[in-house]
Amino acid sequence: MKVIILSLLLIHSSVFAALVDKKAPSFSLKNEKGEMVSLESFKGKYVVLEWMNHGCPFVKKHYNSNNIQETQAAVIDDNTVWLSIISSAEGKQGYSTPKQAVADRERVNSLASHILLDTKGAVGQAYGAKTTPHMFIVNPKGIVAYEGAIDSVASADQADIKGATNYIKAAFAAIKKGEKIKKRKTRPYGCSVKY
Repeated sequence: MKVIILSLLLIHSSVFAALVDKKAPSFSLKNEKGEMVSLESFKGKYVVLEWMNHGCPFVKKHYNSNNIQETQAAVIDDNTVWLSIISSAEGKQGYSTPKQAVADRERVNSLASHILLDTKGAVGQAYGAKTTPHMFIVNPKGIVAYEGAIDSVASADQADIKGATNYIKAAFAAIKKGEKIKKRKTRPYGCSVKY
């Protein structure tokens, strides 16, 4: 019996195995303007993937404080794009139509390159996105270079941002110096993705 339980645990953990150092799952999704956007179209660039849900208190923490927008401004350039992905299913918290995604982008002043609508949840499931936010960095070769939380303090309190290490900014600081990312896998925190 113990062997069977152990086997099930191993199978369960392998299903949600980290993507770091593995090829990023390919995808094509419509953005907030109704245009198809594929991961492959950004080959040769760094791509930040951010799972979001504007109804989630953890997402509100990072947007209402401008932490996400400041992080976007710090990393987006000619060689880096930012894709915000909404995987909430219709009828669930965070679900968005293209029109609502445009309104939310304007309301929070998001600098994301695209807001992508994953209403069937297929892309979120392929990446094992568990929380909003849940962050990934895909390198120019299409390999996942970082997976996890946006920062080191798992709370919904804006006051905690000041003392937190921003893992995305830290990763890009290392990239710009030609160094390896020190924290490449962290535990994401936030609301569960509403598949």
